[in-house]
Amino acid sequence: MIANQHENGWEIIYHRAHALLAAQIAGNWHKKDRPQRIIETVAAISHHDDLEREWEGNHLTPAGTPLDFTLATKTGDIKNLKEFTNNARYRGRWVAMLISMHMSFLNEGKRGESPELDSFLSEQLENQAKWRKELKITKKEAEQAYAFFQWCDRLSLILCKREIPAGERALEIGTGPDGDRYDIKQERDGSIRVIPWPFEDKQLTVNVEACYLNQVKFENNAELTEALQQAPIKVLEWTLVK
Repeated sequence: MIANQHENGWEIIYHRAHALLAAQIAGNWHKKDRPQRIIETVAAISHHDDLEREWEGNHLTPAGTPLDFTLATKTGDIKNLKEFTNNARYRGRWVAMLISMHMSFLNEGKRGESPELDSFLSEQLENQAKWRKELKITKKEAEQAYAFFQWCDRLSLILCKREIPAGERALEIGTGPDGDRYDIKQERDGSIRVIPWPFEDKQLTVNVEACYLNQVKFENNAELTEALQQAPIKVLEWTLVK
């Protein structure tokens, strides 16, 4: 989950909601510069966090506060990772390839932690090569598609984590599929700009739903889950302008 502290408790954004915001961003990319197989790419983006289930397992810190995903250091259960990547195949090889590349990105740095993880990571690289061959695309083309995936994911996280700097300072989003650097900046009038502008329209509004908890600490995960189910929901909107 994405957990932002506010004056009365916590603002919680589910990972699946963040992924849907990333898909909204992807769907607005300039038509002439969109990666190939855009619909399948957007599908991969919208489902890339389906492994996250905030209503199951542990989502509390040792202090009893909601566990923001940035504080979670443990590698996910290998069985669940395998099931997730295998299930992506049922949406098609393109989706499966991008999801697999995302699993590699998130977990390659942990290679060596266990034989099971190493086997999983090696299997992903083998599958990616196999799918590239079957789809008749080059490794560079696959990397460009994943760069687009990752860029949309990153911008969504910046918005959900409320990371846009104050004082008209620019923040790097990352490198797009074209290899260029993109920044985000909030102007004095409150407008939000992406530089250079990558979208089809000169202005677009994207949104995500957030839950609000008027409680700082929780005794256990059951209490947190119940509070989230009863929490008021607010739609957060951002208008990006050229």
